[in-house]
Amino acid sequence: MQIDQIMQQSASAFEAYKQVKPAQRAAFLEAIAAEIEKQREILVQTAGEETNLPAARLNGEITRTTTQLQLFANLIKEGSWVDAVIDTAKPDSTPAKPDIRRMLLPVGPVVVFGASNFPFAFSTAGGDTASVLAAGATVVIKGHPAHPRTSLLAFTAMQQAISKTNMPEFTVQHVADAGITLGKELVLHPLTTGVGFTGSLQGGKALMGYASQRETPIPVFAEMSSINPVVFFPDALKSQAPQLAQTFAASITLGMGQFCTNPGLLIALESEALENFLHLLGAAIASSVPQKMLHTGIQQAYVKGRAHMLSQEAVTLVGETEKPVGEEAWPALVRSTGTAFLANQVLKEELFGPYSLVVTCKDKAELIAVLKSLKGQLTTTVIGTETDTAQWQDVIALQSTLAGRIILNQPPTGVEVCSAMVHGGPFPATSDQRFTSVGTSAIKRWVRPVCFQNFPDSLLPDALKKDNPQGIWRMVDNQFSR
Repeated sequence: MQIDQIMQQSASAFEAYKQVKPAQRAAFLEAIAAEIEKQREILVQTAGEETNLPAARLNGEITRTTTQLQLFANLIKEGSWVDAVIDTAKPDSTPAKPDIRRMLLPVGPVVVFGASNFPFAFSTAGGDTASVLAAGATVVIKGHPAHPRTSLLAFTAMQQAISKTNMPEFTVQHVADAGITLGKELVLHPLTTGVGFTGSLQGGKALMGYASQRETPIPVFAEMSSINPVVFFPDALKSQAPQLAQTFAASITLGMGQFCTNPGLLIALESEALENFLHLLGAAIASSVPQKMLHTGIQQAYVKGRAHMLSQEAVTLVGETEKPVGEEAWPALVRSTGTAFLANQVLKEELFGPYSLVVTCKDKAELIAVLKSLKGQLTTTVIGTETDTAQWQDVIALQSTLAGRIILNQPPTGVEVCSAMVHGGPFPATSDQRFTSVGTSAIKRWVRPVCFQNFPDSLLPDALKKDNPQGIWRMVDNQFSR
C-alpha cells in the first residue's frame, strides 16, 4: 500500500476520532490492553523467537504495556490533563473583556517507530502509541524489523479493540519495512503532524533532519543516547563496597545491557576504597552469565564497539566474562582516568550492551570537569551516605542539570510507569527535554493549545462548557472547578 493512501486514511480517521468522548477513548485503551492480555502466550513465544529475550522479561514487558494503557485510560477519564482554562467575559470593564477559553487539542496523524530492545513497551502498542491515542490523535506504526511477527500480532490485537469499541477503522495502522525509505516517506508526508522514536542517535538525528526539510516542520520526539553517569562518593565506597558491587554488577548486566538506562559511566575519586570496590565489581562482572543479545547485528556491533573502547589510550580492563559464543554478549568493566576521559570524546559515547567505564578522578575539581564535559542524559545517579550528600551538594546540584531523572542510592535501570516519571533529558538523550516518553505527561507531545474567544457553549468543546458535562477539572477565573 502507498504511504500517501495510509496517511490519507489516518487523516480521515482523525477527523472522526478526535470527536470521540474521553470515556470512549479510555474504553478503547482498556480494550487494547485486554486484547493484548488475551494473546499474552503467543506474544511471548513469538517475541522470544525473534529477540532472544527470556519469557520472564517479556511477560514483565507485556504487563508494563497494559499498565501504560490503563494509566492513560485513567488519565483521560479524570480529564484535568487538557489544562482547560476559562476567563469569563467582563463586559463592564474598559475596554470590555471578552470571554476567552483555552484547552489542549490533538494535533493529527502521528508516526511512531517501534524500538528494537522493547518489543512491547516501546513498540507497536507501547507508551508512544498509548499516549497518541489517549490524546485523541491517530497513529501509523512503523514496526521494527528486528521483531516483525511480534509487531504484527500486537497490531492485530489493536485491530480487535478497534472493532469491539467501534472506533474509526484507520485509527491505528501498521507498516513494515527493513530499509530507511519507508520511514523517511512517513516523516516527510505532509499529513504527518508528529513523530515518536526510540533508538540510536544516528536514527533519531536522521528523522529530525527529515522533519526539518518539510515545508511545514513537525516535532520529532526521539530518545536516542545516554550513558547514565553514576557518581560514587567517598563515604559510601568505604562503608558499602560489597553491596554496591553486587547491585551495580546486576544493573550493568541486566538484560545484557540492552536498556537505555544502563549505567555506562561510573565516576569516583581515587582512593583505596575505590580500588576495593572495583576489585569486587570486576569480579562480580566476570562471574556473570552471558546471555544472547537481541540479534546477531546488535551483538556484533557491541563486540566491535567494545574492542574499539579497549583500544583507546589509558583504558584498561577491570573484569570480563569468557569470550562469547554465538549471539551472546561479552560483559566488561573497564577503567580510565579523568585526564584521559576529558581528552577523548570516544569515551563519552554510548556502547549498547553490558559495558561500563569507570573514571577515576584525582580531585573534586577534576570530577566536576568530567561531569561538565558530558552531554545530556536520561539519568544520573548519586551514591552517597548522609555524610556524603551533606559535603557534596554542589556536585549533586550539577548532576541535576545533566538529566531528566536524578536517582539517590539506587541503580538507574528500571523505569517506573507512573505519573511522576520523567524519561527524557537534554540532547542527545532526547530531542526535546521538555517532554518524556514515559509517564502521563507524554500525552502533551501530541497536542497543541487552542483558545476559543467569544464562543457560546453550544460551539465549545465539552471541557470548556459552563455545565462541564464531562466533569473535567478546569481553571475558571483562577479557581479550580468541575
